[in-house]
Amino acid sequence: MPSLTHIFTRFAMTVSDWTGKPAIFVLALLCVIVWGTTGPIFDYSDTWQLVINTSTTIVTFLMVFLLQSAQTRDTRAIQAKLNELILTSGAENRFVGIENLDEEDLKHLDRLVEKAAKRHQERHKGKAGESVELDAVIVAKPANKRKRRRVNRTASPSNQTNHTKT
Repeated sequence: MPSLTHIFTRFAMTVSDWTGKPAIFVLALLCVIVWGTTGPIFDYSDTWQLVINTSTTIVTFLMVFLLQSAQTRDTRAIQAKLNELILTSGAENRFVGIENLDEEDLKHLDRLVEKAAKRHQERHKGKAGESVELDAVIVAKPANKRKRRRVNRTASPSNQTNHTKT
């Protein structure tokens, strides 16, 4: 039997998917139009105004939690994918898990990466004459290495069993 957390996650993802569709927006717009056109029938009474205020407040309150749940799940999945890319590429492994750093540490790391990018750009600036051929070689080599590593890792039967989910 699925746990309550699993049921809530599936519900949150389903609601998030549905509420992002244009048809749901049109339905909500039609509700507001119907409410607005009934104003003269109800003499624009306090009760008439309370209906739309209360209903939209309740829907908004509940949607915040559902959408936050879906967003958190998506963010975790993206972080896991990025971590996998970092670990299987030539990038530095110290970037894995940086989403857990506090704001000041992230700003410091951002400054360090920016400085490194400027140094890299300045290093390759003087080589403008070689440009396209050199850039193609620089880009092609790491891509080929990564491709070979990936193929070798997945081609081996012993490695395939290590990466299989149970």
